[in-house]
Amino acid sequence: MKLVYGIKDKPKFGALLLFAFQQLLAILAATIAVPSIIGNGMSQSAALFGAGVGTLVYVLFTKAKSPVFLGSSFAFIGSMLAAFAGGVSMSLGYLGLICGALFAGLVYVIIAIVVKFAGVKWINKLMPAVVIGPTVSIIGLSLAANAVGDLTKGKVLNEAGESVANPYVALICGLVTLFVVIICSVYGKKMAKLIPFIIGILAGYAVALIFTLIGTKTGNTALQIIDLSVFSDMKIFEIPDFTFIEALKGAKEVNAQYIATVAVAYVPVAFVVFAEHIADHKNLSSVIGKDLLEEPGLHRTLLGDGVGSMVGAVFGGCPNTTYGESVGCVAITGNASVVTIITTAIMAIIISFFGPFVTFLSTIPNCVMGGVCITLYGFIAVSGLKMLQKVDLGENSKLFVAAVIFITGIGGLTVTFGKVTITSIACALILGIITNLIVSKYNKDHGIEPVKEINDEKDN
Repeated sequence: MKLVYGIKDKPKFGALLLFAFQQLLAILAATIAVPSIIGNGMSQSAALFGAGVGTLVYVLFTKAKSPVFLGSSFAFIGSMLAAFAGGVSMSLGYLGLICGALFAGLVYVIIAIVVKFAGVKWINKLMPAVVIGPTVSIIGLSLAANAVGDLTKGKVLNEAGESVANPYVALICGLVTLFVVIICSVYGKKMAKLIPFIIGILAGYAVALIFTLIGTKTGNTALQIIDLSVFSDMKIFEIPDFTFIEALKGAKEVNAQYIATVAVAYVPVAFVVFAEHIADHKNLSSVIGKDLLEEPGLHRTLLGDGVGSMVGAVFGGCPNTTYGESVGCVAITGNASVVTIITTAIMAIIISFFGPFVTFLSTIPNCVMGGVCITLYGFIAVSGLKMLQKVDLGENSKLFVAAVIFITGIGGLTVTFGKVTITSIACALILGIITNLIVSKYNKDHGIEPVKEINDEKDN
């Protein structure tokens, strides 16, 4: 695609802050959702701080050549819950979170060393366009239900934890957000075209605020979308509850059995996430027109992701991963500037200390973010389909590979061994690779060549 800002471009300062804030909005909901799911007093502000620091580590290891933000990984939720299993104290659980992230990061480091010496050509042969394209699409499609589900939910909850807002009222706010994003991205001029998410979120938030104020004034809970009560207890400045502070208290309780339990919970998942790491970077490569597995190299992206997860977990408790929402933001806006990613990371770190910003961001309704995520997840799905454009699906040897990935991925096939779950995306990719290997002899015998995934394009 044609980029407005290439990897090395530096937008003007004012525009840079807007672009960075837009990236932050794109990744925010998922980043702070993980500590909310885990509970046990985990801090959303600390997770945001950890994501910012982890992203800076990633940028450092990738030599500022890969424009993507790292946020809290959903793949490790089961592993993180295992750190608190068995009624252990919160302090020991926090120590387990850090140890687990260290184990997962170590897996990435080992794989990176192997890749450094073995190269990446074997990966390109193992995962050609007919494998990686459908897998990337599945990443977006697997998230579709989350986006659509959020469209009818607000932030004000009842005692059962359910949204009190009328779903159709919430839907209006979500659709306003969606269509404003689309209009700005397609018809917008200059800046409006580069910050469609900010404009869309503000428009959706404004509509939700109007409904909420009317509902509050009239006592009609069905119109209450935004939870304004959180502002009453808001602090201007507050140091996040960093994980390592509480974890240090658990050092005296740790034992070999507990460490082994954490290792078993984290290490296998790290291998599963490795497959998703490749898919994410193939997707980003197709967006920017440069093969990131070659330059800066898969070994560097793995080191950045692994070490970034370690550092991020020390502060926020959550292992990090490259975010599809961030890739979608790059794709829709055409802004691949790594300086924007660096600024986003710094902004996340600074904002984590200031209550008003964190509180405002946390009040953005589900329905508004749902409207945004329809476009973000949709672009991920479509970018995978674009990788298939040059694949001859008239050949059954190609068709079956794509078919297996799409159906198992969309169908949600997962495999669980004890506390380890192989996600639907990983299952789809593994089965796709196996199917491709089965038909590879036919392709070779009939002169059917694999398609190169990344077009050779000049720097933008």
